[in-house]
Amino acid sequence: MIALLITIFIIGYLAITLEHPLKLDKAVPALIMGTSMWAVLGIAFHQGWIDIINEEGEVFSMLNGNKDAAHNGFEHNLIVHFSKIGEILFFLIGAMTIVEIIDLHRGFGIIKKAITTNNKKRLLWTLGILAFVLSAIIDNLTATIILITLLKKLLARRKYRLWFAAMIIIAANSGGAWSPIGDVTTTMLWIGGKVSSIGLSEHLIVPSIVCFIVPFFIAIRLKPFRGSAMRKEMIINEEAERLLSSKTMLYVGLAGIAFVPVFKIATGLPPYLGMMFSLGVIWLVSEYIKPEKNMKRDRRHLYSTHKALSNIEFSGILFFMGILLAVGVLESIAINSSTGTSINALRYVAEAISNEIPNMDIVVILIGVLSSIIDNVPMVAATMGMYDYPADHPMWHFIAYSAGTGGNLLIIGSAAGVAAMGMEKIDFLWYLKKITWLAFIGFIAGALIFILIENNFYS
Repeated sequence: MIALLITIFIIGYLAITLEHPLKLDKAVPALIMGTSMWAVLGIAFHQGWIDIINEEGEVFSMLNGNKDAAHNGFEHNLIVHFSKIGEILFFLIGAMTIVEIIDLHRGFGIIKKAITTNNKKRLLWTLGILAFVLSAIIDNLTATIILITLLKKLLARRKYRLWFAAMIIIAANSGGAWSPIGDVTTTMLWIGGKVSSIGLSEHLIVPSIVCFIVPFFIAIRLKPFRGSAMRKEMIINEEAERLLSSKTMLYVGLAGIAFVPVFKIATGLPPYLGMMFSLGVIWLVSEYIKPEKNMKRDRRHLYSTHKALSNIEFSGILFFMGILLAVGVLESIAINSSTGTSINALRYVAEAISNEIPNMDIVVILIGVLSSIIDNVPMVAATMGMYDYPADHPMWHFIAYSAGTGGNLLIIGSAAGVAAMGMEKIDFLWYLKKITWLAFIGFIAGALIFILIENNFYS
């Protein structure tokens, strides 16, 4: 039955990569894959063919005599996984709604007008630096959403926007890797006591910069980034004069997003609650602010949060849900390790890699590569249970770097990539052919710099 689950995962994954040849929205195979894997796991578990394991390492089996306890353990495990997925999805919905509210009030027009260059190379560096800095301050997902929205207003031709969007993903994930609030995985390591905020930033700022700038230095020599950009207003007369509410909604919206990590630090509550709080406040402001002077009642709906909600790409959110459901199954399958204890399937894979490759630097680099194929969250969760290095040990920093930037290798390898994929309809195979090699060079360059610095300055 484990082989069947893996087969479903592989078939679903292939269907996602072949989205355009199949002419099928990627959310369809993702949802079918995730839900069918849980269905197969449920049948196999209740028949006693597969045991499951929860986050605490507690194993449940229908063969142990207490079927009610085992069934309750299965249901609780599903609830835990679904709640984690829900946290990410609601965070994503909140961030995307706030961005849409700002956009309805033409707030991004203020930033757009500040970017006056038509030179593609300068525009690339401007957007890249913004992505790198913003992702460290807020997070890589939200920074990507904001800049992709901005990009749509700066470039008219989609074939060029795809290249810029892909480079924004690289910059955002690189910027998020050195900040404790910049990426889900760094936050996990920070909350888990594996790294400190100061230690993480000190050890990863230089490798992250290298991971960002190396692909950009190569990219500016490529054809898509030569010459001048045809800005959207050159071919479309945007009714986009600034509204009375533009500046206010831009500042309130960005402040609301930036407040999320403050909310988390102050309350200790999950980030999605902070995002929902910020959305509520921004929604409240949008209800009472006047976008136009003497605005008629029948135009009010043009700037309402209800309209912003209708503009969200929910198919992308459902795709993300399907992927995470499938990963949750792989995390729930109990397998006997070489030591005789039961571990989940993903941790079993990580241990097998460590046994085959004794060099930990290579292992951590492979973890980064694998995180782009599967998901960096379970990979980091597995390493947190596998290794017992002290806080701020170089290996924890290297894991944070690899898991955070390894997602650049594939478009579905990070939340930022998934968001960009949904917003710009970026094809999986296009990204694989055009961008993966650039991302890989940056990833390896940053990894080598990290190893060099650690061996010469911290050893």
